[in-house]
Amino acid sequence: MSTPADQLITALRAGHEELAALVRDLKEDDLLRPSGASEWQVSQVLSHLGSGAEINLATLDAARTGAPGPDGDFNRGVWARWDAMSPAEHAAGFLDTNERLVEAYEALDAETRSSMRVDLGFLPEPVDVATAARFRLSEFALHQWDTEVAFNPFAAVTPGAVPLLLDQVSGMLAWTSRPQELTGPEVTVLVRLHAPERTFGLRLGEKVDVVDAPERPDGELVAPAEAWLRLATGRLGTQYTPAGVQATGAVTLDDLRRVFVGF
Repeated sequence: MSTPADQLITALRAGHEELAALVRDLKEDDLLRPSGASEWQVSQVLSHLGSGAEINLATLDAARTGAPGPDGDFNRGVWARWDAMSPAEHAAGFLDTNERLVEAYEALDAETRSSMRVDLGFLPEPVDVATAARFRLSEFALHQWDTEVAFNPFAAVTPGAVPLLLDQVSGMLAWTSRPQELTGPEVTVLVRLHAPERTFGLRLGEKVDVVDAPERPDGELVAPAEAWLRLATGRLGTQYTPAGVQATGAVTLDDLRRVFVGF
């Protein structure tokens, strides 16, 4: 039976293969195009994914061997080296380093996937393999979209990643949202998603919280689940909004775009 760790590692492999197929054919002008990430060119997104893969790989190796994990100096050294690379080196480096990270996850046997704990360095305590892989998938899937949308305005978050990431959104809202952008009283919006289906409440006040579906909402948001992922992470500009996304009642879609600034 497939475990959450298995599913996440499979999604990491699928995402890598999809993005690698695009990146292998990119020319220098392509790498200099604006991406879906604000103020980043395509090559800079690939640099971010590649350097992140290198740090993730060192973290995973430390968990596997029992060695000390990478510290701040290690991370800063990785970022400085990637920052100094050319756009073509960003692309080639991403292809190599992310492949090695995915292979490292795939090489973990069933017992290790269940028992190993990974110190990510920014959480109070080490986490299981599934949680570590989910953090990487969240970063990867959204930056994969940032890259793909530079060449296809109808790009969407890869379907295999969407159901695996939906439950993680609530934990991200504290740093992807600016509730102060809305004025007026606190409101609660009923959110109805499809593909896959989810229904919950979104409370917008001094902070933004996912809550139980309200019986008497102040408004309603209807959207594909992948569009909600992009909205919550600042990636649902008007030019990238699919048909069927509707906001009614107390807040408009533009209101929500202002709240969710993303990363």
